[in-house]
Amino acid sequence: QHQCFAQQVGSLGSTNAVLTEGAGIELNLRHAGRNIPHMDVLPVQGIHVYDIMRRKTLVLTKAALDALEARFK
Repeated sequence: QHQCFAQQVGSLGSTNAVLTEGAGIELNLRHAGRNIPHMDVLPVQGIHVYDIMRRKTLVLTKAALDALEARFK
């Protein structure tokens, strides 16, 4: 799974990314992400502006985007 996840992230054009999900992160996804250097896998509740700004790519689910918009209004 790690290699498959790494390839998917690489297909986004960056291996320096933050991946965030709405309510929480699936355990397997969190484990796969922490094995990739320069990759943060965070739930939307735990993300800060610093986390976003220090990475080149931000990957959000629709639920995460909605939650971030509500949080930072």
